[in-house]
Amino acid sequence: MILVAFIAVLMIGGVIAWITSQWNSILSRWISLIALIVNFVLAIFIWIQKPTIESSNWIVQFSAQWIPSLGVSFSLALDGLSLLMVLLTFFLGIFAVLISWNEIQERVGFFHFNLLWVLAGITGVFITMDLFLFYFFWEVMLIPMYFLIGIWGHENRRYAAYKFFIFTQASGLLMLLSILGLYFIHGRVTGTFTFDYFQLLNTEMPADVARWLMLGFLAAFIVKLPVVPFHTWLPDAHSQASTAGSLILAGLLLKTGAYGLIRFVLPLFPTAAAELAPWAMLFGVIGILYGASLAFAQTDLKRLVAYTSVSHMGFVIFGVFAFNELAMQGVVMQMITHGISTGALFVLAGTIYERIHTREITSMGGFWNKAPFMGTIGLIFVLASLGLPGLGNFVAEFLTLLGAWQANQVLTIFATIGVVAATAYSLRIMQKVFLGNFSSDKIVPDLSLREKIIMVPLVIAIVWLGLFPQSVMNTVKQMISAQFNTEQIISNDTENENGSK
Repeated sequence: MILVAFIAVLMIGGVIAWITSQWNSILSRWISLIALIVNFVLAIFIWIQKPTIESSNWIVQFSAQWIPSLGVSFSLALDGLSLLMVLLTFFLGIFAVLISWNEIQERVGFFHFNLLWVLAGITGVFITMDLFLFYFFWEVMLIPMYFLIGIWGHENRRYAAYKFFIFTQASGLLMLLSILGLYFIHGRVTGTFTFDYFQLLNTEMPADVARWLMLGFLAAFIVKLPVVPFHTWLPDAHSQASTAGSLILAGLLLKTGAYGLIRFVLPLFPTAAAELAPWAMLFGVIGILYGASLAFAQTDLKRLVAYTSVSHMGFVIFGVFAFNELAMQGVVMQMITHGISTGALFVLAGTIYERIHTREITSMGGFWNKAPFMGTIGLIFVLASLGLPGLGNFVAEFLTLLGAWQANQVLTIFATIGVVAATAYSLRIMQKVFLGNFSSDKIVPDLSLREKIIMVPLVIAIVWLGLFPQSVMNTVKQMISAQFNTEQIISNDTENENGSK
């Protein structure tokens, strides 16, 4: 029931926070914070106990009948990948509440209701093992995020919210069609109509049907990731969202797309995915280079950081379709380290905006002298973004490139150029914002105690991941090994059948 509690605590907490805000807005903030801390502690407890309770790839499982006549069940499960993702969700969720403590002053209760419900949807996506339920939580993420952008965003927030909604909803409907197609094909072949993930694995179907069904899933995931050219919603959404909204978008929402590729596209359609791999890796490289070049050209600080996400997420699809364990370990590390480092840069951009009320880097400069603690924090995460050894992002990109080299050496060389480009746009942030002459007529106080409470744990996390990445590797090792061993068995069986024919 602990998996049910993860979702229930957030949903119930969101409703209570909304109701109590009618009497005391501060109380709604505390309710949101406590709900996330409770879930984070529970997830940490599972992580600590994992070596002693793990008897298979799945650490915790829960299943109950929901709509048995349609083959729908309330099936939840947690493996190493899911565990890391829910840990990241609750960890960044805590800071999303803290960073919005003073920023959000209107409709506070409704804000925290949407904040907790979008986190509940993200949590559900990471732990559900029923495809109908998965699509339900996929949609639960959509509406609250739309409100977070459209109500509490900046000047062009409605346009950004509409664009986010249309891109996500349209691609999500394509995934729904593929889910239904898989449901009916499996029912016709086996006589059992079910949405259960474990039963749908290895469903027999013609190769062309598998390709079309895979493309439906792929559409939803590459839009959410996002992959060029389906990325255009991201810079608008990031630049117009509140600081907490940008933190959730960069740190968590994009990771649902990466998670979907690993959990659903590769295991459900291994042959079709292998056929697509060279093209997917090519688009990954295009995203790496294109995102980096556009990031360097931006003058809006939040749009600049948003385009770095496009570049960094290119490494994810590049590594996923490299089809080897080393690259997949790098992808998992990239999902976590990008969430922390880029989320921290958005928090930093939000704190600067609160002080000078502009996102234009041409109006910034020399902040280090006025706010040295802020400058130090900025330097750490800028160096993390460019992949400095000793910080988590370096491990992620190094493993991804090392694994991808085994799959496609030419594309790996071009992807490595993206690391060089990351140095250019990352150092540009440091130069334009924190160094040079002080160009603002605004008072720029250093980080407050609340802001330090947010930034210091993020620094500790990114340094710890850079120095001790093995804790993450050990957590996902069994999941990755099981996935690639299964695909190898399927591949060998196919080759044997062809040989006998």
